[in-house]
Amino acid sequence: MRIKTPWLLFLAMMVASLALVGAGCGGDDDGGDAAGTESGTTTEEGGGEAADQTITVNWGTEPPSLDPGLASDVTSANILLNIMDPLVKLDDDLNPVPSAAESFETSEDGKTVTFTLRDDLAWTNGDPVTAMDFEYSWKRTVSPELGADYAYQFYGIVGAQDYNGCDAKKDDCAALRAKMGVKAIDDKTLEVKLTSPQPWFVQQAAHHSFLAVHKPTVDQFGDRWTEAANIVTNGPFELTAWQHNSRIDITKNPDWRDADSVNLEKVNGRMISDGTTAVQAFEAGEIDVTSGLPPDEIPRLKDTPEYAQYAGLGTYYYGVNVKTITDVKQRRAMALAIPRQSIIDNVAQADQLPATGFTPEGMPGYDTINPESPFLPAEGDMEQAKALMDEVANPKTDITLYINDSPGHREIAVAIQAAWQELGIESTIKQQEFQQYLEFLGPPPNKDVDVYRLGWIGDFVDAINFLELWTCESGNNSTNYCNEEYDALIEKARATEDNDARYELYGQAEEILFGENGDMPVLPIYFYTYVQLEKESVKDSYEVNLLDQIDLTQVTVTE
Repeated sequence: MRIKTPWLLFLAMMVASLALVGAGCGGDDDGGDAAGTESGTTTEEGGGEAADQTITVNWGTEPPSLDPGLASDVTSANILLNIMDPLVKLDDDLNPVPSAAESFETSEDGKTVTFTLRDDLAWTNGDPVTAMDFEYSWKRTVSPELGADYAYQFYGIVGAQDYNGCDAKKDDCAALRAKMGVKAIDDKTLEVKLTSPQPWFVQQAAHHSFLAVHKPTVDQFGDRWTEAANIVTNGPFELTAWQHNSRIDITKNPDWRDADSVNLEKVNGRMISDGTTAVQAFEAGEIDVTSGLPPDEIPRLKDTPEYAQYAGLGTYYYGVNVKTITDVKQRRAMALAIPRQSIIDNVAQADQLPATGFTPEGMPGYDTINPESPFLPAEGDMEQAKALMDEVANPKTDITLYINDSPGHREIAVAIQAAWQELGIESTIKQQEFQQYLEFLGPPPNKDVDVYRLGWIGDFVDAINFLELWTCESGNNSTNYCNEEYDALIEKARATEDNDARYELYGQAEEILFGENGDMPVLPIYFYTYVQLEKESVKDSYEVNLLDQIDLTQVTVTE
């Protein structure tokens, strides 16, 4: 899933659904018993089901948006993927399996994908879910009026990029909308025309930006359609409370198509952004799952049975504004000075891997793609960094480094600040609340930013999802970096069906970014792991996957 993610923030978001953790029994007094379950029932793992199938989790932060077309972070995405029903879900091996769609078929030439919807789909107000809901929703997200960061996710569909770039003063936007290659053939059949064979597309359709929204509700309430009192959804859980910056609660949807298979009755969600406070609340029994663990607490927490760590498909990085730090030698020097392994061992402390490129280890084709960048040594190389810095004719020695307010970011920033000071660079660290932070960065890129921190967790398992971030028109590119040769490689890769040939193109793209003559618009620091605290009552019923996703329909609270 695409994600401007706060560091290790939502990894524990909830237990077992499509993005993060779960929690133990208990939480709030207002949780109800699970329908059809009795204390003492034996689960597959051998534990007894609790009578109260309620958990309390720490979301960590206010979701910037619960509109599938606008959400661009882990917290929002994972709530959405539990209150909405995607066409496909991902299995344990990240392969797409039917969900709202009962089947999907790709044409022989790979350019047409047809989804056939189930017969038993319904919105929470009783309206049937139809293929037209998906056609409307996808075109809405691509529309220039919405201004969605994730509009680019649809660029593999015929006409989507042209429609997204439409200027109403010069273009016939309605005609471009009509030409976009997504069409409801009938109530149950959605046909998608692709610009090229894209082996990853069906899996990509599991991403939250491809969810359907209920058009009458959007039309009636406008920007407030996602409020708990207004929202209409179609997933296994319903949004029942949203007290902004305080709590989000979701409750089992008894009318969902497969509700009988869902044991969890309610998730009481809190928003405790301070990691130390969250750990204290967990240890006091006030919450059942939390992430965003304070780095200095991790060594102690690793020895507890509630600590959990998962492999991740994501990259923690600093973006550099190439219009303010213009000399590539300075950017390379700044990359060389970062002591990645020391930051992992002494600050982050969650067994992450030092980044040697942008595409994370674990991605198919990684050995071909990874550039083993000479400017990204695990331990840093201060001597070489200083030598490069001495070659910079007009260095920018007074910079502002922006971070968001989740646990660990400031400590990492302070460590890097000290390293850059040895290069003669004075860094001022500025920290912001996450939603404000994302808006501050853009798009369009904020011209006042010198360096900023973000993380990217995969939306789907193909390196194009990481490398397309740095194309000229990417809504996630806040660096002002634009290289036409790089963009051409990404577009060629997008049209290359053969995996090995595509991986070679990705490798060439990584070389442009980080090779001997690399442009260095971003400074990768480490590849993610996901860490969290989970009550033992939920540990056996969920699995956080490489994309930081968890399916709450699989969660069962045990005694």
